[in-house]
Amino acid sequence: MVHFTSSSTISVGEAMVELAPVGEGHYKRGFAGDTFNTAWHIAQALQGRARVGFATRVGADKISDAFVDELAADGLDVSVITRDLQRNMGLYLIELDGVERSFHYWRDTSAARGLAADGGALAQAFAGAGLIHLSGITLAILPPADRETLFAALTQARANGARVSFDPNIRPRLWPSMDAVRQTIPQVLALTDIALPSFDDEVAVWGDTSPEATIARFAAAGVTEVAVKDGAGPVSVLADGQIRTLPTPEVQGIRDTTGAGDGFNAGYLTARLLGQTPEMAVIAGQRFSAEVIRHLGARLPKTLVPYLP
Repeated sequence: MVHFTSSSTISVGEAMVELAPVGEGHYKRGFAGDTFNTAWHIAQALQGRARVGFATRVGADKISDAFVDELAADGLDVSVITRDLQRNMGLYLIELDGVERSFHYWRDTSAARGLAADGGALAQAFAGAGLIHLSGITLAILPPADRETLFAALTQARANGARVSFDPNIRPRLWPSMDAVRQTIPQVLALTDIALPSFDDEVAVWGDTSPEATIARFAAAGVTEVAVKDGAGPVSVLADGQIRTLPTPEVQGIRDTTGAGDGFNAGYLTARLLGQTPEMAVIAGQRFSAEVIRHLGARLPKTLVPYLP
């Protein structure tokens, strides 16, 4: 089971301007992105008990200013955010079909694509972190050279005592090819302590026949703690060399499944940072995810983020 030198957490990735439907032809502007959603929920759940930062790159425009101001007001450490004078934040629009969602993206020139260009800035952001969280989207948006810069910074951070959590969150359209996915993911798994994959992604990319097969592959890569999400199906978790399966409670009143996995990650990681067992962390992750999908958009209203003692 993974142990942490501190509860200080840094999440790494892209945040975008989110346009979420609120009525026929009407949208609400917000901010979202997989690792950002996770960091934000962790910060609200911890309520100041530990530093939570979001390491990204944004523009120098008013919308980027509003994003940074919102994070600061919500208690996140914004000192790990860098600015790009030439690029702005990416944007996406949510389209709902019942409770299922699809996305339309405008992100090719996102400032976040340069978040790992400066290895020194990454090292400074990671200094003192007990946990660093990233995803396959974090990797997919980076140029190959910057990806290597990120890996070097993670390697040094782990040597300094940080632990790394990784959600593969594979989005094929962000990658040049599936070969690139299959070449890159093993590199980051070698630096991963906690993996939070979704089984449907692992089936699509690796042909896994069961969550247990996913766990076996991750364990063979050196990952010691794995929680495999499977939609409404059970969560399979590896800890201390043992695999346990926990049923996922049925959720009533689902409105929007956007951000379900990010919410699970937040609940799981918050519980682990607070010293709870992986099995207890799965239950916390399910609780967070259930709340997220009862609401529109990828993030909960602040007052509804579950508190973990």
